Order: sequence, then structure tokens, then C-alpha cells
Amino acid sequence: MSHLPRISGQECLKALQKVGFALDRQRGSHMSIVREDPFKALTIPNHRELDAGMLRAIIRAAGLTVEEFRDLL
Repeated sequence: MSHLPRISGQECLKALQKVGFALDRQRGSHMSIVREDPFKALTIPNHRELDAGMLRAIIRAAGLTVEEFRDLL
């Protein structure tokens, strides 16, 4: 199992934007992002540091591996 980086919600958003996700809306501290092709919608908490389990779930839901995600940072 690969080591997860300690990043913020904003850093996670910037990395996912590189693979086609775009900020759709934000309500409070949660950002909703979408990708059109293939369609996928995710929610990212806009926190200073994402919990390791939450980050792993976001990466998995985006259809990426941890290594692919780390290359996007």
C-alpha cells in the first residue's frame, strides 16, 4: 500500500482538475466537483488537511490509483 501525501482540500482539487474535474459548486466547507467524460461527481471537504481515509476514498472514487494521484501533485 502506497503512502498517502498530507494535503489540503484545495491541493486535492488542483490535482483532480488536471484529469478533467471542475468545481461545480461549494456549500460551506464542501466542494462539489464534476467530470463530464466519463461522468463522475465527487465531494471534497475544503479542510486544511484531509484525513488519510477520506483522501483514499476520494482517489478511489475518481478512478485513480494512489501512484497516479501522487504524480498529479
